[in-house]
Amino acid sequence: MPVCKVSWPVVAAVIHPNIGGWAGSYFTRKNIKPWYESLKRPSWTPPNWAFAPAWTTLYCTIGYSSYLVWKDGGGFREAIVPLSIYGTNLILNWSWTPLFFGLHEIKWALYEIVFLWGSTVAMGVSFYHVNPLAGYLIIPYLAWTTLATALNYTIYKNNKPSIESAADEKKK
Repeated sequence: MPVCKVSWPVVAAVIHPNIGGWAGSYFTRKNIKPWYESLKRPSWTPPNWAFAPAWTTLYCTIGYSSYLVWKDGGGFREAIVPLSIYGTNLILNWSWTPLFFGLHEIKWALYEIVFLWGSTVAMGVSFYHVNPLAGYLIIPYLAWTTLATALNYTIYKNNKPSIESAADEKKK
């Protein structure tokens, strides 16, 4: 009977990006009601329940992609640039949630997510050069990040007057 061998580097690579997602869920859960639900959101906003499974799937996929790049890039020799972009992307990804949900800084979260989107493109291209499958696996993440960027922009645009008046109140 065949025995399933666990590849600990794969497991670690898949779990690693989820750590920031789990931490960020603290800010999200705490601010869904009443803050997020009080915002003027577009009709095409995904339902709240869709975000956790989508992000978990995406985090696992980008984690596996990073493993492929690490493995096929000879560890860090050839993979230093793609893995550095990946690390930067994770920091940007993990930073967005506390900025948007924790601090309610919709405008700054928008600036930040634009950088996240750009680093996602760079990551996909750099991963592709090391392992084409790793690059292709970034496409769903790029699509979801594109949606998130558009959603952040629309929420900012739709709530700009209340955001600006809240900022004015803070100054007083």
